[in-house]
Amino acid sequence: MKATEQLKAEHEAVKLMMKILEAACDRVKVGNTLQIADFDEMIDFLKIFVDQCHHGKEEQILFPQMEKAGIPKENGPIGVMLAEHEQGRGYIRGMSLAIADCKTGTTDATQLLIENVTLYIELLDQHIYKENNVLFAMADKLFSEEIQNQLFDRFEELEEKVIGSGKHEELHRRLERLSAAYLV
Repeated sequence: MKATEQLKAEHEAVKLMMKILEAACDRVKVGNTLQIADFDEMIDFLKIFVDQCHHGKEEQILFPQMEKAGIPKENGPIGVMLAEHEQGRGYIRGMSLAIADCKTGTTDATQLLIENVTLYIELLDQHIYKENNVLFAMADKLFSEEIQNQLFDRFEELEEKVIGSGKHEELHRRLERLSAAYLV
């Protein structure tokens, strides 16, 4: 598997979580009780799978390799992706704060949670499209099969180091469980 194919496959898991988040928010909007424990798990997935693992592979391995091959970071597609990663982290922080406030019964915490989820989903829809159709296509043109294999191996090493053995599979089981609960 090419390194970029692995990242695209991870995007599918991210898009599934975005559907789950949206469905969970829709339930709250129509008056169902906010399931705080489920939102805690969803946010944890975003922090670990999306940010630490997936964005880690891009930021620490793929993007520097693309820069080395001549793709500019500043005023280029890599800089845009990095800025969007930071923007997404801001929305995740907003979700975390909102959930903490929901636990204490703070007024408007639920609305703040829904707003951050909505903005995050809007950002990631566009972000994933740009990466899949522009940035990864550039990488596929730049990198030989050998470099793609080296990147893939480095991705695996980073995942093991950052989230640990078996955590990726655990996160996918969580995704399946939440999908069954919210995407009926």
